[in-house]
Amino acid sequence: MSRLKKAFKNGKAFIPFITCGDPDLETTAEIVRQMSANGADIIELGIPFSDPTAEGPVIQEANIRALAGGVTTDKIFDFVREIRKEVATPMVFMTYANVVFSYGSEKFISICKEIGIDGLILPDIPYEEKNEFLPICKKYDVDLISLIAPTSHERAAMIAREADGFIYLVSSLGVTGVRSKITTNIGEIVKMIKANTDVPCAVGFGISTPEQAAQMAAASDGVIVGSAIVKIVAQYGKDAPKHVGEYVKSMKGAIS
Repeated sequence: MSRLKKAFKNGKAFIPFITCGDPDLETTAEIVRQMSANGADIIELGIPFSDPTAEGPVIQEANIRALAGGVTTDKIFDFVREIRKEVATPMVFMTYANVVFSYGSEKFISICKEIGIDGLILPDIPYEEKNEFLPICKKYDVDLISLIAPTSHERAAMIAREADGFIYLVSSLGVTGVRSKITTNIGEIVKMIKANTDVPCAVGFGISTPEQAAQMAAASDGVIVGSAIVKIVAQYGKDAPKHVGEYVKSMKGAIS
């Protein structure tokens, strides 16, 4: 069983997201330590990209700040190598196909394996095109995480049957970002996914409060939170780690 699947074994999983290099990689490292210490079950690391199509303004701005600060894929690989010496929590990269392609897919994914990255989320790769990456991910034992959107009912069963690691269920249409309420019938979609796979299913996009987290966790195996954390980093900069740690602790508490 993959480390990602195992992360769901102790109850509902909390999966926080952070953009690497915003405001700098030293701060990112301290945030990762705080996330791990405060109950994160899997940590999602965003590799900045100049055209992040799935992201709302909060994460787009974090991408811009990180890239302006000189962050590169190689620097992020080195940062993970270092942080892996002290943090055992499973980690996945969230980035875009272009980042992997331009680096060289085989080289990129083989380095993921070498530095201890457990999975890869590529939100701009439709199910029909995943075979450009899947065989390489299988070769290096890196889970390629499938995304299922509220619209993809007939495709969802097909996607679920072939999923690895965990399924990223997108709670709402549109881009990432904090939402005041989530209206999608998550329970219904999760039920259909469960009929087709035993791979755990975590809900992301728009979750920011402990109440929303509890509501989404009740209907699924875990929750993913990005924009709300990236907002804390934008607000506090180098002082963000302790604030992020407190936030992760409150969110994990809400779903436990």
